[in-house]
Amino acid sequence: MAYIEKGTKEFRNTSIALFAGGFNTFAILYSTQPILPYLSNEFHISPTVASLSLSVTTITLAVSMLLVGSLSEVWGRKPIMTFSISAASMLAMLTAFVPGFSSLLVLRVLQGIVLAGLPAIAMAYISEEIEKTSLGMAMGLYISGNSIGGMGGRIIIGVLTDFFNWRIALGSIGVLGVAASILFWFKLPSSRHFEPRDLEIGKLLKSMHCHLKNPGLLYLYCIGFLLMGSFVSLYNYIGFQLIAPPYSLNPTLVSFIFVIYIVGTFSSTWMGRLADSHGHHKVLMAAILLMFAGASTTLNTHLVLKIFGIALLTFGFFGGHSIVSSWVGSLAARDRAQASSLYLFFYYAGSSVGGTSAGIFWTNYGWGGVISMIACFLMLAFFLSIRLTLRRSVI
Repeated sequence: MAYIEKGTKEFRNTSIALFAGGFNTFAILYSTQPILPYLSNEFHISPTVASLSLSVTTITLAVSMLLVGSLSEVWGRKPIMTFSISAASMLAMLTAFVPGFSSLLVLRVLQGIVLAGLPAIAMAYISEEIEKTSLGMAMGLYISGNSIGGMGGRIIIGVLTDFFNWRIALGSIGVLGVAASILFWFKLPSSRHFEPRDLEIGKLLKSMHCHLKNPGLLYLYCIGFLLMGSFVSLYNYIGFQLIAPPYSLNPTLVSFIFVIYIVGTFSSTWMGRLADSHGHHKVLMAAILLMFAGASTTLNTHLVLKIFGIALLTFGFFGGHSIVSSWVGSLAARDRAQASSLYLFFYYAGSSVGGTSAGIFWTNYGWGGVISMIACFLMLAFFLSIRLTLRRSVI
């Protein structure tokens, strides 16, 4: 059976479906990030505690993906992905009616569990169904959808919070998610190269263990953890800085900081193509250096330079994530869903650990403390990328 190639109608339909699914997933996943200062004020909690509304979702997502990736080997890719985004959308509408912060956390935990279905499987679906020479572009386009979902969802949340309140904002994201779920179901082609197998937990655990014993994959998993931890840490706490003096920006203006995500739409595809032609290792190290330069630039108090620094870090992050994602898919010779799930486990664990830990640095040392933590993460990621480069067998 033929693989899906770029330039065909099937490739366009696949891109539209995965874009819609990615938009839905990441709009819901990060829906509380723009309103962290308002959750802190309304429920009388610290910024670090407020950040749990994001961290509990990402950590449960990370853990759930380990199981969901395995279940998809038995039940198939498309049905689980469709259920994932549909159920998450319903839960998103319920978050608009929570009576307290603890209730919000419960719903956010449930969202993390059901959201696992799309990101855990989409990478495996792409690796299985897309023709090899189109893989980098396809993965880049999928991640572009993720970046636009993250950007668009945050802007919608910020604007609706400013004009109405955060409850209406969260409910609206749920309504949009239902529409995206319907589009996903009708546009995504069914799997052609997926071969179902019996659910054998022992073999699945053995498969995961084999992936973790692969030094190349383990380096990539750790790099994903560090890049995502850096990225989320910056965006979690930039809002706290920008609504305070000397900037004193309103919620709508702060939410438009996420327009910067549009550079990720470009960099993920562009760097994915560069990696296809010039090698993953060179472009990955360049992406990490861009992130480091961007983080350092945000220390400048001038607002324009601060925004430029955020853009530079965002550009490098999405490019780096695109490269590592496609590299995991190609490096795993078998059981790609498990390989992808393990990568995303580390990736979202980085979001939870980094995002919450940065709150401690913010509370005690301000913005300089947050950037110091990010700088340490990125230096370690660069060191691991060098180690990965030296392993000629995985390049």
